[in-house]
Amino acid sequence: MRRLLLASLVLLLPATGPAQGPGAEAIARRVQDRDAGRDSRSALRMALVDAHGRRRERMLSLIRLRGGLSGGPDGDRLLIRFTAPADIKGTSFLVWEHPDSDDERFLYLPSLARVRRIAGAEAQESFVGSDFTYEDIGGREFDEYTYAMAGDDAAWTPAGGAARPAWRLESRRKDRSADFPRVQSLVLKDSYVVVQADIYNRRDEKQKVYTVRKLRQIEGIWTVMDSEMRDALERSRTELTIDSIDYNVGLKEADFSRRELERPVVR
Repeated sequence: MRRLLLASLVLLLPATGPAQGPGAEAIARRVQDRDAGRDSRSALRMALVDAHGRRRERMLSLIRLRGGLSGGPDGDRLLIRFTAPADIKGTSFLVWEHPDSDDERFLYLPSLARVRRIAGAEAQESFVGSDFTYEDIGGREFDEYTYAMAGDDAAWTPAGGAARPAWRLESRRKDRSADFPRVQSLVLKDSYVVVQADIYNRRDEKQKVYTVRKLRQIEGIWTVMDSEMRDALERSRTELTIDSIDYNVGLKEADFSRRELERPVVR
């Protein structure tokens, strides 16, 4: 089953009557299925800011291929490659989604010249030292969560813009032993983009907050251009900014092979 990816992020019972509008599960499925093109290629910056305000910047590329389309794989494909600085250059992350079996996640570490498989139990661990998790980046399994409405009269106001109506959804991990078993997400009614999420730990403390800081239409597709994840307990944050993105560039399944994962970064 297609996963909820970072560009859609996280983040309900079908509606029982036309006056009630869509139910929580229906909204969550629209989030995962919203138009994101057949494929995309982007260049990003990741900034890690620690509790003392010290800032480290990383450069990375991301390619994505949607599954389930004619001539493509059954499930989505995602490949991230870090291009700078030197201490992380060449580190790569590959996701193969399998609709009828467990998905596969691979992390290539050039310093060790080896590929490490990321097990399902590690999905909520830190993604290469950032405040995002492997699940945030590589996608979370739709059926591993239950969904409920937490409000249908919310709003999101972008910087310098007008308020946009939104739903507030709650998703709960079926495995209550997960590090982050509960999420409340703000979903725009006009585009099904998740623009904010409160993420709760096992003690039911709101530990992390995901916030969209800039949302734009690129080639007719609503795209999160600037976002951040804050960790209240660690007092850290990670910013993720898209410098450039192109949709429908003609990627193939072969672009997401283990060989591509381990290919050296030349620049």
